[in-house]
Amino acid sequence: MAPGRSRDADATRAAILSAARDRFAADGYERTTLRMVAADVGVDPAMVIRYFGSKQGLFTAAADFSLDLPDLDGVAPDDLGAEILPKFLAVWDHDSTFLALLRVAMTSPEAADKLRELFAAQVAPAFAKVTPDHAHERAALLGSFLLGLATTRYVLATPGIATMPPERLAGWAAPVIREILTGPAPG
Repeated sequence: MAPGRSRDADATRAAILSAARDRFAADGYERTTLRMVAADVGVDPAMVIRYFGSKQGLFTAAADFSLDLPDLDGVAPDDLGAEILPKFLAVWDHDSTFLALLRVAMTSPEAADKLRELFAAQVAPAFAKVTPDHAHERAALLGSFLLGLATTRYVLATPGIATMPPERLAGWAAPVIREILTGPAPG
């Protein structure tokens, strides 16, 4: 452990996780090493292995988070966008974990699995509560729309959407969210 660093195990573990999230987001899964993460925190790489066992263990822990989606049961169709989008924007804007996972999922089967797990455990059940039919398909389509939005806004930084104020983005996206979740199913 670096001189002057507290021997608080919880704080060290949290610092390693924070550094890992930043590294995975910036460098991807393949290029991130345990040595790099350890150096970012000022600890020996053995400490990272002690807490997380392996790079995969570190990634799994770093990518573990809750979206804390609102309960959509009873929300009027016209209000779904206003309930859903701010939550996703808050996660995307303030938690590097999701964006790290999104970036890494493009090249890492482990990250793609983690993203699918997140969708199956948290997103699909929340969306399914408000769909009149075809809950699985509607949830998957809305998930695709939201992932596309996150990719174009935060990963690709596409002009026109990357700097769009959240209120304006919500205004454009709300009708799409409503239609996907509650509109008539195609013939």
